[in-house]
Amino acid sequence: MVIKGEGQVSRARGRPRLFDRTAALDRAMRVFWDRGYEGATFDELIAVMGLSPSSFYNAFGSKEALYREAVGAYLTGPGGFFPKALAGGGPAKDAFARLMMATAAAYTDDVGPAGCMISLAGLHDAPDRADLRDFMREVREGSRTLMIERLNEGVRNGDLSEGIDVAQIAEFFETVSRGMAVRARDGADRRTLEKIGAMALDAWPGVPS
Repeated sequence: MVIKGEGQVSRARGRPRLFDRTAALDRAMRVFWDRGYEGATFDELIAVMGLSPSSFYNAFGSKEALYREAVGAYLTGPGGFFPKALAGGGPAKDAFARLMMATAAAYTDDVGPAGCMISLAGLHDAPDRADLRDFMREVREGSRTLMIERLNEGVRNGDLSEGIDVAQIAEFFETVSRGMAVRARDGADRRTLEKIGAMALDAWPGVPS
């Protein structure tokens, strides 16, 4: 005798478990953000993502592939403040002032671990991770490129002098922002980072005459 609904129950039990890939990626991203690539263990990652090893490999391929995706999730999520601050209107100095204040806020909020996932992701030149190390270097270079583009816009708009070394200005603010990430991880609060950003802006080149 077949009990009504028995077949449906059996089929339901046999279905592969579904999971929210975006949510799982977000949880993994926060582990990497807190621990770094090398500090985040495979067992810790699959536990926080709620996946078995086989499901993990089917969905993400490898720990390195997951990390690369997690970096992308950070850049479009918690790290998205960076391009938004630079994209606002007004003189270039105003854009960098927004960036410094947004950096101070983002690095010390309660959304995730203190500091910046990208800034704190050094692999210490591990020879077996050269590809990943180079990938992160390119990601960090991307932020400097955004700064240079905004500074060049300032030159075109006349709020920076022709011939000014925009690459060096970008290098300076890039270094400040990366340092702010380290200080945030060490416990510096938002107000402290805002003061650092304000001091950096004091070094802004004079307005062309």
